[in-house]
Amino acid sequence: MELDIVTRVPEQIRERISGRPYTTDSIGLSGGEVYLFEDMVLKVCKASADGAEMAAALRWLEGKLPVPKVIEYCTRDGMEYLLMSRLDGRMSCDTYYLERSELLLGLMAEGLRMLWSLDISDCPRSRGLDAELAEVRRHVEQGLVDISLCEPDTFGEGGFKDPADLLEWLENNKPVFDPVFSHGDFGLPNVLLENDRISGFIDLGDCGVADRWRDISLCWKSLRNNFNGTFGGKVYPDFDPDGLFRHLGIQPDRDKLRYYLLLDELF
Repeated sequence: MELDIVTRVPEQIRERISGRPYTTDSIGLSGGEVYLFEDMVLKVCKASADGAEMAAALRWLEGKLPVPKVIEYCTRDGMEYLLMSRLDGRMSCDTYYLERSELLLGLMAEGLRMLWSLDISDCPRSRGLDAELAEVRRHVEQGLVDISLCEPDTFGEGGFKDPADLLEWLENNKPVFDPVFSHGDFGLPNVLLENDRISGFIDLGDCGVADRWRDISLCWKSLRNNFNGTFGGKVYPDFDPDGLFRHLGIQPDRDKLRYYLLLDELF
């Protein structure tokens, strides 16, 4: 197994990982390969048009937030290789935190405020709505949207006819943009906790300047699905993901929440 990944990576990555034991990480739907070493993480995926911007954003975050340090980033033969430091901590979807919902809600709200506190004036990467819509348009046109992974009421009777119909609605109903620094995939597995404090943010492939409701909506959805048994199988009764708004001290904007949840269906 070790020879397989070592022989497939560029030389500058190979020098770092050769001879080191690793495991693979199957959590998430990123579409890439993730290899976990004792103190490093290697992510391998198809090269993207803005991959270099993503790596630059991660470097920009160093010293600002607890995020992985970029050790090496390179591309070869249409593939992208990102070697990062590995952070300590338990995923927020750990049973310990699911059984302490008020503590978890407070920590997730704290994580969002940490992101929003950053000065975005010199952030090297933008994930504005026009860029997001352009990306999902490519997904729709190339037939990459798997509707079996979508919410049951998104398509079909009472919902949208198909992904193209949803895309048209999204393009015609763009909400007012409220820019902040966005994680891009602010779900429970991507927020690490240690001693009941945030120890790190991981899987930042979609980070950059975006609307604050992009992260709020994905956090809300992740909370709902982890507590209702969609992920993990165990149902935690009497949990309301709207508690996130209480901990954030804001009123829920249902229109924006719905918009960004629907946008996520096309990724």
